[in-house]
Amino acid sequence: MHGTDNIKTKTSGYCVLCNQTHTLGPGKSIQLCLELMSMLDKTGRADFDLPIKQANPDFSTDYLFGKARGQMFGVMTYLDKLGQKRSAKAFSGQYNGHWEIPGWAEPIINPQEFLNLTESTEREIKSIGREMSELSTGTSEHAALSSRRKKLSQKLMREIHAIYKIHNFRGEVRPMPEIIYGSKGIPTGTGDCCAPKLLNFAARNSYTPLSIAEFYYGRENRSRTKIHKQFYSSCSGKCGLILGYMLCGI
Repeated sequence: MHGTDNIKTKTSGYCVLCNQTHTLGPGKSIQLCLELMSMLDKTGRADFDLPIKQANPDFSTDYLFGKARGQMFGVMTYLDKLGQKRSAKAFSGQYNGHWEIPGWAEPIINPQEFLNLTESTEREIKSIGREMSELSTGTSEHAALSSRRKKLSQKLMREIHAIYKIHNFRGEVRPMPEIIYGSKGIPTGTGDCCAPKLLNFAARNSYTPLSIAEFYYGRENRSRTKIHKQFYSSCSGKCGLILGYMLCGI
């Protein structure tokens, strides 16, 4: 079992609105994360808030120890509108192809809007890929199709990023491209990690975050930078681009 006093993690990012770095510490969320780990161990499923008869096989924790490997989980403590202390939990990205699990914080995007946006374009991109496979690399036809596929992919990513409506604690809501710190582009998956989901949930409902902690659960990732049941600070490569804005105004 972890010694909670020795766990030093933080949720932070640079805010482009006020030119400051905003940070939220782990606080009481550490203990709640340990309890969440224990619950995942004990039940073997992520939908443990539902009765066992309603359990969905897709939400088994076996998924986290297979080819897909593990993922990040997080807990936030907060004050509700009545000043009562409460907590919320989140998982990063999708869980075995699902954006939502009962009892967990919702994604920032609307899953149906995301599906409507990506379905037809992804079919077209795959169709172009099949055409390319029938042509020799280096031909003008292959190059033209490659260019077309690249432009379609870039356009789709811009459209996806635009449907991420990011809240902060100054009462503002902006599409993600407007609040990104830096000019190197937006990496795939930005906005899908635990801390952004939890903060967006709090800001949208006018709650006051007190602490956030995140840990990795499952088979270690391919680069071996994430280990089962270890705690980690929010990442700078993705979360760091938006967390400053999201934390602004607490």
